[in-house]
Amino acid sequence: MTHAFPFSAIVGQDDMKLAMTLTAIDPGIGGVLVFGDRGTGKSTAVRGLAALLPLIKAVAGCPVNSAAVADVPDWAAVTDKTIVEKPTPVIDLPLGATEDRVVGALDIEKALTQGLKAFEPGLLARANRGYLYIDEVNLLEDHIVDLLLDVAQSGQNVVEREGLSIRHSARFVLVGSGNPEEGELRPQLLDRFGLSVDVKSPQDIDTRISVIRRRDAFDRDSTSFMAEWHDADMDLRARIVTARAALPTVAADDDVLRDCARLCVALGSDGLRGELTLLRAARALAAFDGAPAVTRDHLRRVAPSALRHRLRRDPLDDAGSTTRVSRTVEEVLA
Repeated sequence: MTHAFPFSAIVGQDDMKLAMTLTAIDPGIGGVLVFGDRGTGKSTAVRGLAALLPLIKAVAGCPVNSAAVADVPDWAAVTDKTIVEKPTPVIDLPLGATEDRVVGALDIEKALTQGLKAFEPGLLARANRGYLYIDEVNLLEDHIVDLLLDVAQSGQNVVEREGLSIRHSARFVLVGSGNPEEGELRPQLLDRFGLSVDVKSPQDIDTRISVIRRRDAFDRDSTSFMAEWHDADMDLRARIVTARAALPTVAADDDVLRDCARLCVALGSDGLRGELTLLRAARALAAFDGAPAVTRDHLRRVAPSALRHRLRRDPLDDAGSTTRVSRTVEEVLA
């Protein structure tokens, strides 16, 4: 059995790990985009998060992971409708995936052998109530991007082809990773990610040695390494579960809302998605910290990841987007 590298054992990359943790607490934040150099642990973090996430309750055998029997689609051939616990789904969407594989299509085998028009669920069905991970997301074909935008907007996957008319829930956290040297992301899809982080190769020698040491230990004896980090991962899982329960009770007063609006106006971000994402991320962070209310410190810590990808380009300012956000945060929330 292949083990995923423990999430807690990842050295550094704190912004990336925090962003992924916040989406585990509140999936409504809208996913994470991770851009950076090759070999900086982007895929490793996603695999580790998958193993870390709490179990979900779902109807046994349901192809869309329905939480209740009443939610099982009519087309799903589910006979044993008992509720079971299963890992949170984390589904890979390969770059070369066809439209049929993504959204689902006619089950050719049943059509040929039994003469039935049966639906074969796609990747979006399997990702419902979980995560959909796209490596090299900036290289995704345009027609697949359009499909994802439609589903992300509605939370429903609709398939009407070959005499089929199918609809099912498709609510998932979108996680994308990529190398900026290989092209930019379409603005429409970029805006759908709640949080965005840049990851870079560590320049500190001691940090690089720690990365090498842990990876070498994992490669030589993954079982022992997993056992060594098991408690740390379980502690983090418990904090996520506790934060999920506390999330509805975390307060955000008018001063916090005003700070969110002032930041977004000062940065010139379009629309109101920036304020809403900033508030949700700050509330999830407050719940993770065990705080009863959102504070300015929470806003400061999540503002770069919530807003950096929503900025208009300023030809007169050659500072990076993260620097621009951090500078504005200091000015507005001084």
